[in-house]
Amino acid sequence: MFDLLKNSKKSKARLGILHTAHGQVQTPFFMPIATKAAIKSLEISEVKELGAEIILSNTYHNYLRPGLDVFKKIGDLHQFMSCDLPILTDSGGYQVFSLSKMREIKGDDITFTSYLDGAKHILNPKKVIDIQVALGSDIMMVLDECVGLPAERQAIVDALVRTSRWAEQAKLYKSKLDKKNKKVKKQLVFGIVQGGDQKDLRQRSAGEITALDFDGYAIGGLAVGESNKIMYDMVKFTAPLLPADKPRYLMGVGYPENIIEAVKCGVDMFDCVIPTREARHGKLYVWTTGDITKKGFSAKGGPTSGWYKTINLNNAKFTTDKTPINNTNLKQYSRAYLHHLFKSGEPLAMKLATINNVHFYLELMNKIRVAIKQNKL
Repeated sequence: MFDLLKNSKKSKARLGILHTAHGQVQTPFFMPIATKAAIKSLEISEVKELGAEIILSNTYHNYLRPGLDVFKKIGDLHQFMSCDLPILTDSGGYQVFSLSKMREIKGDDITFTSYLDGAKHILNPKKVIDIQVALGSDIMMVLDECVGLPAERQAIVDALVRTSRWAEQAKLYKSKLDKKNKKVKKQLVFGIVQGGDQKDLRQRSAGEITALDFDGYAIGGLAVGESNKIMYDMVKFTAPLLPADKPRYLMGVGYPENIIEAVKCGVDMFDCVIPTREARHGKLYVWTTGDITKKGFSAKGGPTSGWYKTINLNNAKFTTDKTPINNTNLKQYSRAYLHHLFKSGEPLAMKLATINNVHFYLELMNKIRVAIKQNKL
């Protein structure tokens, strides 16, 4: 399922191949996000052309709309989206965290109110597996509880206990389904390590989750309000606690420099809404030196130097800027033209900006893999 091909001589970065029911993926990799069964403004064929080998979709949102009845009649997420790429589906645990005012946790059930129509729904570890079986995802995530940081230690402990209990229930239930259905057996299932910003709790959670022998492991509960330093400390501490022969996934991270630091800690998988969300608001990621092995980047107050920068195409200074959007797949369009599209409210603006940012992130991962191969990262 996972082949570890190389460990860097410069850091704990590694190269590998993840095998799924819909093909293999080179690691480290980044997953563009198709939250509601679509990567905003792009077709799957376009995402593939940009270099994507796997995408992520959202269990919670697909469950609410279009709903499981649609998937049972139309087919799974691959058929519904006309997608032949591997798909990872998250568990809905992050939505439980982010929509905390609309939910209640009682025992192993999460009762929540739909943001669409106010209807009441219940999620639990088994139901989340059932939903992802219906979605037909290549990698399913077990239900976990994510706590925003900073947080009281007891709240972190309570979430850890729930996450471990839910992980065990999900693993046992998935094992039973595997015996009944060969297609379900091909769906990989990952456990999630919690523990907030407490090293002893991270160690405890990692021990409890890895004991369940999942196909892969995620580091959850980061990029939820803590500083970069705390996030890096937790990743650096937690990654070595996870089995070396299985993929490691840092959920919801992040900015390019965050990804590089995590890769150097031994992380293989990433996802984040940043490239698509910021594209919608006219923020573009562009290369400067392009040498990702050099230091000198600071995201505090906005990117200003180093191997990449961001630019806001809504700024008036781009009104007559003849510079190409980028020097690769959008060099035929000027920044002045894209500025005009945003100011005019043309849908093409979002499409071109999204193409730029998704391509940047996927090119970043390719640069990372090359640097690891050459022992430069």
